[in-house]
Amino acid sequence: VQVVESGGRLVQGGGSLRLSCALSGGTFSCYAMGWFRQPPGKEREFVAVISGAGLSQYYADSAKGRFTISRDSAKNTAYLQMNSLKPEDTAVYFCGAKRRGPSRFERDYDYWGQGTQVTVSS
Repeated sequence: VQVVESGGRLVQGGGSLRLSCALSGGTFSCYAMGWFRQPPGKEREFVAVISGAGLSQYYADSAKGRFTISRDSAKNTAYLQMNSLKPEDTAVYFCGAKRRGPSRFERDYDYWGQGTQVTVSS
């Protein structure tokens, strides 16, 4: 199984960005897809997760009301729509795939992408 993120770039504060996470080599619906991020000098933290069927989504408090996680089974891709971006959202964003149910915990994930850099200017 391979997981590949894309979509990160430099964006101005208050702007929007959509990250993509493509899964290959596995049955997409069998995996919950999660987004995590690692700000400069800090540990990786949970952002959002969506269940395999797409029926459940969970968010970190920092993401609620601004970020939306979704998935497209036809494209084997999960997305993270980020609105009202703030400089503190600057981080490397990682996508993980987890068999069975969703989780907020990094240790529960089976596969990871290489990360995509998001930089929000003030």
